[in-house]
Amino acid sequence: MAKDASKRDTSTRRDYVKYGGAILSGSLLAGCASDSETKASPATTDTEASNDQSTKTEKRSHAVSMEPVGRITFDSVPERWVAYGGGYADMGVALGKADGMTGIGGADRYYTSVYDELPGVSVDRQRLENNDLGEAGMSKEIFYELDNDVHVIDPQMLVNWFEWKQKDVEEITTNVGPFVGNLIFRREDDWHDYRYYTLYEAFEKVAQLFGEQERYRAFETLHDDLIADIQRQLPPAEERPNVLLVYEGSNEPVKFSPYRLNDKGTSKKQWRDLGVSDTLGSTGIDGISTTDRGRIDYEMMLEIDPDVILLRAHERKTPTEFRETVLEFMRSHPVASRLTAVKNGRVYRGGYLYQGPIHNLFLTERGAKQLYPDIFGKVTEDNQLFDRQRVADIVNGEF
Repeated sequence: MAKDASKRDTSTRRDYVKYGGAILSGSLLAGCASDSETKASPATTDTEASNDQSTKTEKRSHAVSMEPVGRITFDSVPERWVAYGGGYADMGVALGKADGMTGIGGADRYYTSVYDELPGVSVDRQRLENNDLGEAGMSKEIFYELDNDVHVIDPQMLVNWFEWKQKDVEEITTNVGPFVGNLIFRREDDWHDYRYYTLYEAFEKVAQLFGEQERYRAFETLHDDLIADIQRQLPPAEERPNVLLVYEGSNEPVKFSPYRLNDKGTSKKQWRDLGVSDTLGSTGIDGISTTDRGRIDYEMMLEIDPDVILLRAHERKTPTEFRETVLEFMRSHPVASRLTAVKNGRVYRGGYLYQGPIHNLFLTERGAKQLYPDIFGKVTEDNQLFDRQRVADIVNGEF
């Protein structure tokens, strides 16, 4: 149940978010609506607007097109918003929109501690935990209570994960606000038969949604500089480790859900940028998806014997805590102890399931140190590969 939803005259706000009849029809989940079906109220003209250029920009209508919903036109920049995953939440924070975020789909998987390293960047963690859509069962009621201008959520995810009907999506779109989002953290679900986006393609769409293209471009430049600098220093491909990425939250893990690095989902972006090979590549093992919940054990791991094992679901631990719990258990296990990665101490935390542009900078830095400590330093050391102040400046509008 939402605990801080403000009581406002919703009919007033509905007047400034415009979307066409086709979006409210059966085509809502099928794809793009044509421009003729999504006419906005006319943009404010120069004679009607203030001479101040920023005021005119703020009042000018704008549109964003993103699968699976298509084109949505707004009369003004949305102010109140909610994302399901931490990746889209992080995009909003990067664009300076943290104050308008009313909740989150899963507060426990939205890792905000990285903001502590960025001067002047923060989120209202208590508000997000109070207004957790997942804790509320993804009910329509919490969508009404939060009363957002836009929902940065893939509506097909609601249909396929939470048993919503298309009429439920249409109801919230009509009575509360539209959906703009695409599930991008993995690419292994059969129901996702429409376009995917890379991390920065999705980030650019969210920047268009919030009218923050300049901030987006500043982040894009910073990101490209970091990746280029790291990749210049990588060893030849034949000298890079092969990697097994799995999920299991126990401190004494014995079975794991596998991930495939070659599916191009955004949750594996740092590993692709760091040039590693997927040790499952020739095994025929598929990654976890909505329909495939297969598990692997240490015997199967031993058959492929990866150089590095990356284990998700331990992001609240420090590198030292992880080694003293999970790695120590593996070292004492009769089969796990025979794995090359365990013998060499090359078992690490595997990164976030949902990552946005700020997350990605930190995770890429951490991954570089995990995989190539001789080049970038050990993961337990404090050496930095990117400028925290530069990131904070972009978020705070100083660029």
